[in-house]
Amino acid sequence: MRQTSQISKLTSVSASLAAGLVLAMTSFSGVVNAADAATAAAPMAEAAAKPVVPGKPKVDPAAGEALYSNGDASRGVTACLTCHGPKGQSATATWPKLSAQHAAYTTKQLKNFKDGTRANPVMMGMVATLTEQDMNNISAYLAKQPVSQGVAQNKDTIELGQSIYRGGIAAKGVPACAACHSPTGAGIPAQYPRMGGQWAEYNAAQLLAFREGTRKNSTQMTTIATKLSDQEMKAVADYMAGLH
Repeated sequence: MRQTSQISKLTSVSASLAAGLVLAMTSFSGVVNAADAATAAAPMAEAAAKPVVPGKPKVDPAAGEALYSNGDASRGVTACLTCHGPKGQSATATWPKLSAQHAAYTTKQLKNFKDGTRANPVMMGMVATLTEQDMNNISAYLAKQPVSQGVAQNKDTIELGQSIYRGGIAAKGVPACAACHSPTGAGIPAQYPRMGGQWAEYNAAQLLAFREGTRKNSTQMTTIATKLSDQEMKAVADYMAGLH
């Protein structure tokens, strides 16, 4: 009888220990699972905390070519080639050559025409209905076109033009044009435009516009142009026309 009572007590103790062990294991498992969940959630929370950076719009040179060559009558967009010629090779100095020009520079000019930073009645009307995507597409198309070729026309000023382009004018604080536009006139992508092969008359007109304050979308060029005489402008513009 006494032995049965002891066995019963032992059984009760064993059951209590087993129950406690199960409870402890369950609690430990819950802690582990919670820790695992927290660990897994950490990268997700970190990613969610980071701001989403929108990607740059993808340019479409084919769409740019369509707009450049044909315009878009439904939006009142006139074909660019009407003035700037097929593939950006304009036929007269009235309109600049745009072929092989750096896309970032062309896009900036189009934006400046639209926001009024660069004043030109014709171009301001042309870009009025263009979206930023349109501008990027047109610029990307033009950047892929063959480089325009030209020649210097005035033999009497070629040395002066070369001197200014290569070495600047130290006495006036005029830097060498080649420092920004490169020795060959190819410019530097996303920074300075291509000048080689451009119409001399067009470049001379732009230098004058910077000097007179009618073109204001480059403080650097305004500063430089205010130090140049008419003769110096024409000489360096003619020299650049023959660069390649």
